[in-house]
Amino acid sequence: MSSSLRPVSADDEEFLLRVYASTRTEEMALVPWNEEQKQTFLRMQFDAQRASYQQQFPEAEYHVIVERSAENILLIDIALLPAFRNLGIGSRLIEDLKAEARASERLLWVDVEFFNPAQHLYHRLGFEKIDEIGCYWRLEWRAGKEAASNA
Repeated sequence: MSSSLRPVSADDEEFLLRVYASTRTEEMALVPWNEEQKQTFLRMQFDAQRASYQQQFPEAEYHVIVERSAENILLIDIALLPAFRNLGIGSRLIEDLKAEARASERLLWVDVEFFNPAQHLYHRLGFEKIDEIGCYWRLEWRAGKEAASNA
C-alpha cells in the first residue's frame, strides 16, 4: 500500500470530521447520549480544535498537520480512519518527519494525551517523554539521541 499527502481543501470538511470522530469512538461509547447529541458534540469539538490550530499555528501546513520552524518540527496531529490504522501509514509519515528533522538538524516533538494509545507508537519510534503539561505528555525525538541510544 502506498500513501501520499495533499493539501486540505474546503471539499474535505466532512471527511475530516469523520476522521476526527473516528478518533473518539471509544470515548463516545461511554456517554449516555443519542447519536444526534454525539454528532453535535463531535462537530463542536472538531470546529474548536480546528480554530485553535489555525490560531496557534497560522503557518502550519494542513496535510498531516505539521508546523516547521527554524528550530524544530512540531507534529500537531495525525488521524487515520480505522480501516487504515495499524498498516504502517502513521509510522511511515512519522519516519519521513524524522528524516526531515535529521537532515535539517531540528528537533521533532509532539504533545499527546497520556491515555492516548498512540503514545506507544511514538515511544516505539524513538520519542522520549520530556515534560507533562496537564493531561499531555510532551515527547521529543532528536537525531543525536537516537544515535547515542543505538550505540
